[in-house]
Amino acid sequence: MSAAEKVDSSSETVEAASAGSLPPSQQLGAGEERTWSMLAHLSVLLNLVTGFAGVIAAFVIYLVYKDRSRVVAYHALQSTILQAICWFGGGVLIGLMWTVVGILSAILIGIVLIPFAILLTFVFGLLPLGSIVYGVIGALQTNQGQDFKYWLVGDWVRGTLTGA
Repeated sequence: MSAAEKVDSSSETVEAASAGSLPPSQQLGAGEERTWSMLAHLSVLLNLVTGFAGVIAAFVIYLVYKDRSRVVAYHALQSTILQAICWFGGGVLIGLMWTVVGILSAILIGIVLIPFAILLTFVFGLLPLGSIVYGVIGALQTNQGQDFKYWLVGDWVRGTLTGA
């Protein structure tokens, strides 16, 4: 490629970017959007092995595709937020609950709370399992070309991405 061709192609890229659209080589097709959206939802499975890599993988997909596809950005950001809430939020809730029970045990009322803490530990421990099931359902629906949104998270993400 000659220097003049490089300048022409780079000016086309700059013009397309300033016009708000991407050159055809950077745009994603419908099949690619479905695939990357599905992978963003399936990134929750990485948490089974590492405990945290699913959140990172979904966020990386969001960062890479946020300017190339609003669909992929939407699904990846949804997945990132839901995983953060379920995996990190569940752990924080369990830790805080046992801290309170431990502190209150010094004045004996915490001993009475131990059965409730055990029950709530089990309930909060189900959050990650629920996020795995929910993520797989989201992956299947997006792979079939259907719009999928997580309860509560989906509307918030859509509003954030559209600036509404």
